[in-house]
Amino acid sequence: MTLFPDMFEPVFSQSILGRAQEKGLLEMHTHQIRAYTKNKQMQVDDYPYGGGMGMVMFPQPIADCFRAVCDQVGARPHLIYMSPQGRPLTQKRACELAQLPALCVLCGHYEGVDERVLDALVDEQISIGDYVLTGGEIPAMALVDCVSRMVPGVLADEVCFTEESHFASLLEYPQYTRPAVWEGREVPEILLSGHHAHIARWRREQSLERTRRLRPDMLAQADLSEQDKVFLAELDKE
Repeated sequence: MTLFPDMFEPVFSQSILGRAQEKGLLEMHTHQIRAYTKNKQMQVDDYPYGGGMGMVMFPQPIADCFRAVCDQVGARPHLIYMSPQGRPLTQKRACELAQLPALCVLCGHYEGVDERVLDALVDEQISIGDYVLTGGEIPAMALVDCVSRMVPGVLADEVCFTEESHFASLLEYPQYTRPAVWEGREVPEILLSGHHAHIARWRREQSLERTRRLRPDMLAQADLSEQDKVFLAELDKE
């Protein structure tokens, strides 16, 4: 639900999301909030009570738009409001949202939306970072992309996302492709060995080392084996 639906088509129609829709794995619709306003000027916002800068979106067009979405879906979808005040989007939460039958995302604009519509309709608020954008459209695209790629069949194999950064509270290991030597820099020899068990362990250790170095806060949430703990202990001695 947005005031700028044309922003979404170029993103949702391309690449993995576009192919997933063609296969019937995903169904996406944009809804113009302005179409539900009841004033002749097609106005969707007004000055805030109590004064202050900017404009605030009316609750009525948003509520009526959401009711139309419910009618289209045939049920009440889980309603998310993209807001810098929301809890941060995580891979874990995206996995949980991917299990739901339908999601509806509300994109605010200007100074946001009337608090009453949030209290009455919104199930949760989600933020993509501690910063403010001009509207909720770009955050909504990020959320849809993040969630959609974990819907079964959208990616070629579940491993495509289970080994990625953040999925298991670890950053992803380094990736390489041809040529084996580029401008004097060589691909690690272990990756050319063909020994899958050794490669798997090397990748695990690279993920552990990278997470420890770049995002040590994530290690506290990671599911670590005894072998992982021994490896990290050795790193701490260096």
